Amino acid sequence: MHKGLAIYPGSFDPPTNGHLDLIGRGAKIFEELVVAILRNPEKSPMFSLPERLEMLRQLTAEFGNVRIDTFDGLMVEYAKSAQATCILRGIRAISDYEYELQMALMNRKLEPTLETVFMMPADKYSYVSSRLVREVAQAGGPVKGLVPEVVEEKLREKLDPAYKLRDVRIMEMTESHGGSELDRRDRKMRKRKA
Repeated sequence: MHKGLAIYPGSFDPPTNGHLDLIGRGAKIFEELVVAILRNPEKSPMFSLPERLEMLRQLTAEFGNVRIDTFDGLMVEYAKSAQATCILRGIRAISDYEYELQMALMNRKLEPTLETVFMMPADKYSYVSSRLVREVAQAGGPVKGLVPEVVEEKLREKLDPAYKLRDVRIMEMTESHGGSELDRRDRKMRKRKA
């Protein structure tokens, strides 16, 4: 185990199984791991900062050496204030690597004592991103296996009003065009019996 504190920064909107995989593996490598949620006032996240804090606290409760925190501004400044020696970052694809390498080099320029460790997620999570999870969930698709169960429930709660409104609109459109498919089948059956 590496002595010292590492920071795993991100938006975690929402937390995914890929995030949880890296947190679990990072907790085995580092003496202490801080999962640091970026507060970015320029973005409008799906989940509020308190919601993401609550989910991550639930998801990491089993790890004695993991804590959840928030930060804004430069991550390097936050890392210095937390006395971190390392930044943990996940890389899923070549495109991630290019971006993450640029960030790691800039962080090294700003704070030469701060190291960056890149980890690849487990194969089964290599394509999972928070953005894709949000898009699938917003389109009504299944996210089971992409996010922990508690996150899946929170997504359903958050999007349930939108799904209900969509279903009401579909019903209204169907009724204005001669009723639902079931109604049409029912009419056909009555005609055959008559």
